[in-house]
Amino acid sequence: MVSTERWKRAAQSAAKRAKQAAMAAGREAERLYQAARQRVDTAARRRRVRRALQKTGRVLKAAGKAALVAGVAAGLAAARNGDKR
Repeated sequence: MVSTERWKRAAQSAAKRAKQAAMAAGREAERLYQAARQRVDTAARRRRVRRALQKTGRVLKAAGKAALVAGVAAGLAAARNGDKR
C-alpha cells in the first residue's frame, strides 16, 4: 500500500511538472508570436527572435520529457495496482 501511494505521488508530481512546462511553453509561444508580428528588420530584433525560438525549443523539450515521465509513472502505478487485484 505504501508503494502504491509512492507511485501515485510520483505520477501526480510528474503530471504537475508537465502541466507547468506546458504552461511555460504557451507563454513562450505567445512571446514568440508577438515578436514575429513585429517586422524583423533590425539586427537586435533578429537576435530577439532567434533567442525566443531557442528558448521555446528548450521549453517544449522539457515539457515533452515531463509528459513522458508522467506517462511512465502512471503506467507503472496502473501495472502495480493491476497486480494486486
